[in-house]
Amino acid sequence: MNATRILRRPRVLIVGCGDIGMRCAERLRARARIVALTSHRERIAELRAAAVTPIVGDLDVPRSLRRLSGIAPTVLHLAPPQKSGDDDRRTRALIAALSAPRRLRPASQGIAAMGRLRALRAQYAGIAASETARIVPDGPFASLRRGVPARLVYASTTGVYGDCGGALIDETRRVFPANDRAKRRVSAEQQLRRASARGALEASIVRIPGIYARNRLPLLRLEKGTPALVAADDVYTNHIHADDLAAILLRAATHARVARVIHASDDSALKMGEYFDAVADVFGLARAPRITREAAEQQLEPMLLSFMRESRRLSNARLKRELHYQLRYPSVDDFLRTVR
Repeated sequence: MNATRILRRPRVLIVGCGDIGMRCAERLRARARIVALTSHRERIAELRAAAVTPIVGDLDVPRSLRRLSGIAPTVLHLAPPQKSGDDDRRTRALIAALSAPRRLRPASQGIAAMGRLRALRAQYAGIAASETARIVPDGPFASLRRGVPARLVYASTTGVYGDCGGALIDETRRVFPANDRAKRRVSAEQQLRRASARGALEASIVRIPGIYARNRLPLLRLEKGTPALVAADDVYTNHIHADDLAAILLRAATHARVARVIHASDDSALKMGEYFDAVADVFGLARAPRITREAAEQQLEPMLLSFMRESRRLSNARLKRELHYQLRYPSVDDFLRTVR
């Protein structure tokens, strides 16, 4: 009975199964069969230990993705773009793989599969009809049917907006990416919208700000004494706890509209330096020294500077209104109170 229940659960494919992907897998384990694409063979044992079926493939090697066609009705695309160029070639390869016609198995494999199916039927031939009804999965993750496109949720970034001068913005704000990293994210979003328009996929987009959790706090930065900006030059940042983000991604898979954008952001309205100060105070660390923007341009690395050049506040009204999601941690302070 348990084996049959597992076999008949709908599949969910996770592409980019890092920290957030594993949090999603933990939530899904009881109601879905989880498959994860990985390009690192050394992760196979870790994934299997988490009840995740690994498939070895590389988004940078399109021919390695052939097995993904028709593999699952629900896909969580959590993989970042490659590190160069304006076009997200990884998303392009994934769309092609997911929307390709399903390949026929060799006759020998088909015969073997039929044999296993007959054996399974014989094993459970005595199960009453009412019992059989109970083991057929219901719930939000539907089974894949021929001709029905996969439901995909893409984990994008709020960096696609560029600098908004601290303005409060919603999902109707036009994108204005200020760096190549954000341009690749815009490319991915556009590709997924076009794929949805032609019926190859049904994609929704979740734009994500700074992710935090107990294992994702800026403790090392504080210990190193990396400066933050003085209050007059500081920028607004936005946050989401990793557990909330995993839940939002799964909620989007069942409730978000096709081609719709959702902000996965909490209720916080913090400037970057205020966030660092809050974390430092809770962990008994020295607060980050403050410097002017002019000094930061001379002292700090380009990657860090890129985040200090963009200021915006995100509205999460659509998250609450359309996905009906209630945040576990409505603010960073709500989380920090749990670790004191």
